Amino acid sequence: MKLMKTEEAVGQILCHDITQIIKGVTKDAVFRKGHVIREEDIPVLLSVGKDHIYIWENDETMLHENDAAQVLYDICKNEHMHPSDVKEGKIELIADIDGVLKIDRDRLRKVNGAGQMMIASRHGDFPVKKGDKLAGTRIIPLVIEKEKMMKVKEAVKGAQIFEIKPFVKKKVGIVTTGNEVFYGRIKDTFTPVILDKLSEYETELVGHEISNDDHENITACIKKLLDEGAEMVICTGGMSVDPDDKTPLAIKNAGSDIISYGAPVLPGAMFLLSYYKKDEKIIPIVGLPGCVMYAKKTIFDLVLPRLMADDMISEADLVELGEGGLCLNCNVCTFPNCGFGK
Repeated sequence: MKLMKTEEAVGQILCHDITQIIKGVTKDAVFRKGHVIREEDIPVLLSVGKDHIYIWENDETMLHENDAAQVLYDICKNEHMHPSDVKEGKIELIADIDGVLKIDRDRLRKVNGAGQMMIASRHGDFPVKKGDKLAGTRIIPLVIEKEKMMKVKEAVKGAQIFEIKPFVKKKVGIVTTGNEVFYGRIKDTFTPVILDKLSEYETELVGHEISNDDHENITACIKKLLDEGAEMVICTGGMSVDPDDKTPLAIKNAGSDIISYGAPVLPGAMFLLSYYKKDEKIIPIVGLPGCVMYAKKTIFDLVLPRLMADDMISEADLVELGEGGLCLNCNVCTFPNCGFGK
């Protein structure tokens, strides 16, 4: 890369895009990298403030910003995503399918800590749709040392930073608990909420059981749904710490491994997550607290997309939700375009 007077640059090759900004009209490249400067281009270059211009000189030790951006993209890319056109050292990643975005946060920090380059993404562990922008990469200088880019590539050890886990069709069973519903004293208003949330995904309801507060009956309902082929079981009611709230005990007695009873999220502190192993399958069994029935967004909205993508959730994952786990109950809900769960 060599700097020279613009008036003397006729016949030279531009090594970067030249952007023209006209307020309220345009912001775009008036000339692209690789353009051979002509006599008639000189007034245009001067009008955008380019009294001097960088022209390209081949240097085996350096990479142009666009070529280096391709290295960054190669570090980021994975199945089910494609790149935008490279422009001014920038490449964006675009989703090809609906699913849950997963991010290798350690590797992302390594790249962003290397200097002279950056990757900015949307928040991981949240659903994305086909066509969504996942991340943007950029090389900061016009040229960067080739060795630096190779060191960054080596630092991430060939692993990809981003992944989309596709949603899968699931057979779902629901267990509604509570004497008040079982004996017909009140109408079940919880199940319609669950069905509404499930309607956003491809699911099949294989059964809906209603049980009184006896934990043995609740366990029997769970096992019945598992026998009927449920690939996820959702239990509602009986999740508090009152003596007659027996759903957590019933889930445990069904043979599932409890990952966590309780989560640092409001609404949703009394949420229970467990997994039941059946043959080669790992089936989530969850216990939903009453807040899911009436609050706009809760812990269930944070975990459901991951459950539908077969993305295993650990206790540590739930612990991490403490920061950002407070829903502000805004008058107009903008979730997921807010801080809840992030």
